[in-house]
Amino acid sequence: MILYIAITVLGILVVVLGFTTINLLKKNEKMLDIIINQNSFIGEFSKQLNIADERLQQVDTKGTFKSDDEIGWFFEQIKVLQTSLSRFKID
Repeated sequence: MILYIAITVLGILVVVLGFTTINLLKKNEKMLDIIINQNSFIGEFSKQLNIADERLQQVDTKGTFKSDDEIGWFFEQIKVLQTSLSRFKID
């Protein structure tokens, strides 16, 4: 009699543990897909930041925006924003 109870309890335990393992595996795979998508987004964002940074430096070397007060101020604000965004670049 005790053997039947032990087999029943262990059988139920195997089913429950199997279900939870499969459930955790599915959740893990979903999270892995999200991480891959976010990594791709961050890589593309980093490329765009590099392109924008290079272009901003090209425009800045000419010095054409420093002569006009309003445009010069706006250009300086763009440079500040670009510097802030450059912290998120991936090497």
